[in-house]
Amino acid sequence: MKKILLLLANGFEAVEASVFTDVLGWNMLEGDGSTLVVTAGMHDKIKCTWNFTVLPEIKIKNVNVDDFEALVIPGGFEEAGFFIDAYSNSFLDLIRTFNAKGKIIASVCVGALSIGKSGILKGRTATTYNLNDRKRQYELSKFGVKILENQPIVIDKNVITSYNPSTAFNVAFTLLEMLTSTENCTKVKKLMGFI
Repeated sequence: MKKILLLLANGFEAVEASVFTDVLGWNMLEGDGSTLVVTAGMHDKIKCTWNFTVLPEIKIKNVNVDDFEALVIPGGFEEAGFFIDAYSNSFLDLIRTFNAKGKIIASVCVGALSIGKSGILKGRTATTYNLNDRKRQYELSKFGVKILENQPIVIDKNVITSYNPSTAFNVAFTLLEMLTSTENCTKVKKLMGFI
């Protein structure tokens, strides 16, 4: 079983998280049956940007990185407090540990900013939210990251980043393909009506 840790910060965007539970859940039931998503956060209850509330299965402090194949970080809104959790030492240390062990790290939109702040993207390529005068891409560049401005999804070694919420499904399918196979990912896409 390949376990994927879905790391949630207060203020996360529900749509950016839910695509992973759906794509990897479809794989569990209709694909090769190898993926299991586990949610984690710093709090007993986590509120997304639009007030949807999630009860994470485990707290960050109880995560054993060796139990997981991949880490997923959906983005969120600063106005909803996203960066309070996403820039916390607990978040950043977990990202560093996943990277040190060579695990896949995937993010959507401003989830990449946590990865950048952790320091693991210094000298590497990535992207993040590309609209609103590209200010989030500029922020990511301040962490020593080479920004690929117009590329929807950027893969640099073990890290997947993307440039806005519209890319979330493609990031989830990219992760599924990396964890399983092209054939299996194609099967799940067909069953979900994407091809």
